[in-house]
Amino acid sequence: MSLRYLKLMNNPQIIRIYFDGLCQLCSREMDMYKANPEAKDFEFVDITSPNFSAEREGLDPFRVHKVMHVRMPTGEIKTGVDAFIQIWSLMPRFHWLAKVSQRSFVKPILNIGYHAFAFIRPFLPKRKIDCSKSPYCEDRKNKK
Repeated sequence: MSLRYLKLMNNPQIIRIYFDGLCQLCSREMDMYKANPEAKDFEFVDITSPNFSAEREGLDPFRVHKVMHVRMPTGEIKTGVDAFIQIWSLMPRFHWLAKVSQRSFVKPILNIGYHAFAFIRPFLPKRKIDCSKSPYCEDRKNKK
């Protein structure tokens, strides 16, 4: 276990965002968040990195590749739309989106849209990066 990993896991202020680094759309969205000053309190974790271990993070290795996960400083895990709402609520630029998203008639629609996207995400174009050492890439090769 690296010293950096231990520092991040022991920092009570860090919000960990687990995302699919091979997904072009996912990576662009994370880059947009990273460009904000508030991102200093976030750690962006590429789940397709060969250094990533879902088990070490205490996450279900299958589910983390299906839906977005965010680990709060308390250790609580938010997934899917709730993960995005949490990110938006912590970034002033997106506060309005977090508030609108939590309305009783909006959140179910967002959940349907998110689950539709999560279903088609594996079929979307991937980033052109060498992922030969990622176990996720191996799984994709075996499914073809």
